[in-house]
Amino acid sequence: MATVSAEARAPCRLSAARRLVVKIGSALLVDTATGRLRSDWLAGLAEDVAEARGRGAQVVLVSSGSIALGRRVLGLPAGTLSLEQSQAAAAVGQIRLARAYEEALAVHRITAAQVLVTLEDTQDRRRYLNTRATLETLIGMGTVPIVNENDTVATDEIRYGDNDRLAAQIAVTTGADQLALLSDVDGLYTANPFTDPAARRFDLVERVTPAIEAMAGEGVSGLSKGGMRTKVMAARTATAGGCAMVIGLGSVLRPLAAIEAGAPCTWFAPQGDPQAARKRWIAAMKPRGTIRVDAGAVNALRSGKSLLPAGVTAVEGRFGRGEAVAIAGPDGAVLGTGLVRYTAEEAQAIRGRKSAEIEAVLGYPGRAALVHRDDMAL
Repeated sequence: MATVSAEARAPCRLSAARRLVVKIGSALLVDTATGRLRSDWLAGLAEDVAEARGRGAQVVLVSSGSIALGRRVLGLPAGTLSLEQSQAAAAVGQIRLARAYEEALAVHRITAAQVLVTLEDTQDRRRYLNTRATLETLIGMGTVPIVNENDTVATDEIRYGDNDRLAAQIAVTTGADQLALLSDVDGLYTANPFTDPAARRFDLVERVTPAIEAMAGEGVSGLSKGGMRTKVMAARTATAGGCAMVIGLGSVLRPLAAIEAGAPCTWFAPQGDPQAARKRWIAAMKPRGTIRVDAGAVNALRSGKSLLPAGVTAVEGRFGRGEAVAIAGPDGAVLGTGLVRYTAEEAQAIRGRKSAEIEAVLGYPGRAALVHRDDMAL
């Protein structure tokens, strides 16, 4: 199997994570024979999460399982379900899934939060900003968000279809530096290890190339929709966003502790820093308008602060929430690009105002920053 030096492997340790996203598949949470929750496994995962938080890491879980849990309660037959049956099963199962996480994490005095998303929530810039802001607030308040695709309303055209790619997008959205995909196999192999005894596992993939993508086979689980191909696609998304990713065997009790202790796995090296990658993405956008600011705001922005309405002197162009705008100083020189949290009309109405006055001006509460520092590339 592929090997790397200790120096190359050193950054690829879960204990080094500052913000960790963990993806859990249905086959890990739900017993395939009975359709019941694997409570002992979930208790072990909760212990892993508590240990990671004890090291100072922030944790987000991306979890499947709602349909698998709901279909047993509703007595739905084995095999492929119709869209309507899947949505009904998800509606029943989501309640049970959320309760299971709540109870497992409460043992460690950790508050769980449920966040349901669809593909549109990360493709549409306004929804993307709302999702990012919600997750950042929840993480900042010390909770562990449990993210799942909103199967009760999502149709094929607005679905991710697998939680591997959803987890990668959540990792990029939240600026995570590590993503762990808990799988039915302990990493990426040169061929399917279940059918080819000569298959070799990679310890470290420096870059996702077409050759690496071609090696990806499919999963073997009866419940899991995401095969190795979707995991490699997730690796491409995550690593391009500056996030290291690991594929490890999830079926063992305390899977994160096992990976940290040296269990076989495959790491994918990040391509740069998460924040730097995000800044490059924003900087490459075409601005839909311009926000002019005063000298005080220029100094504040250059010192790493967010752009508040009080420092805005003029608003030009037509733009919606989440769209890119140029930020210009008093002399007209462009300082950078940012994703604005208000429409052009709203920005015009609150320019020059203090954040505390926003609700009185607009008639509803708004966000304190016009452009948050994390959504800005100067």
